[in-house]
Amino acid sequence: MLVSMKYLLDKAKDADFAVGAFNATELALVRSVVEQAEESDSPAIIEASAGEFEFVTKDFYKYVIERCKDSRVPFALHLDHGHTVEECVRAIQAGFTSVMIDGSTLPYEENVALTKKVVEIAHAAGVTVEGEIGTIGAIGNSDEGGVTNITYTRPEDVVDFVEKTGVDCLAIAIGTAHGIYPKGYTPKLQLELLEEIKKIAPVPLVLHGGSNNPDDEIAKACKIGIAKVNISSDIKYAYFKKLDEVYKETGGFVPAKVMGPAIVDTKAVVKNKMELFNSVGKASLYR
Repeated sequence: MLVSMKYLLDKAKDADFAVGAFNATELALVRSVVEQAEESDSPAIIEASAGEFEFVTKDFYKYVIERCKDSRVPFALHLDHGHTVEECVRAIQAGFTSVMIDGSTLPYEENVALTKKVVEIAHAAGVTVEGEIGTIGAIGNSDEGGVTNITYTRPEDVVDFVEKTGVDCLAIAIGTAHGIYPKGYTPKLQLELLEEIKKIAPVPLVLHGGSNNPDDEIAKACKIGIAKVNISSDIKYAYFKKLDEVYKETGGFVPAKVMGPAIVDTKAVVKNKMELFNSVGKASLYR
């Protein structure tokens, strides 16, 4: 089934689990996420950054929408890191059930104004809106963007931002970054900050840059109160690494023989994430 992201996350917030949001803009990646969600009986979100959306075109999502509608588990289709009103509108017109407007690098009041405008448009179409305060880091090998120096979310801004904009969920910055971290570097999430924000946040909280972080920290963040975790680099790395290995070993170019093993490895990563998020079996809450 295809549902609004608000519907997914409100239940996740109440039931203390997180829904994985997987950046999947290639048929095999979409298949990996959808099939594993069905096998794990887990809700899931399929998302694309604004740049990825433009690359695959809206026609690609006609298939994604129909595949999700035909499933017994609930899915949302989400635009990740839209930076303009126009990008969000294009996603809404393509059938996305959720959009993110990322004004986090703008001055605070400009972020509020931009986010509020998108909320007014999206809510009129029954579409969920995710906003962001604080900034996510960037490693340099990701399409989702980010900044060199992270600005942590200030707890005193959380309620004010939600009340002024009307967002349905909020991405916060607690120390993650987009991409794969350099070898030998271990990120440290500010879980105390998350606990402080969780106490006052009136909407579900979102963690960006969920790839390549220690499993125990991600699991703790979900237990504390994260309701959505974005995963991009981890599934793409697993898929293309296996694709490269099989091609080099066999020299083959028959899709089923080359892509099949890559899908198996990608599904294993998706399964692990769903277990960390405690979302396995939670699709039953939506039926």
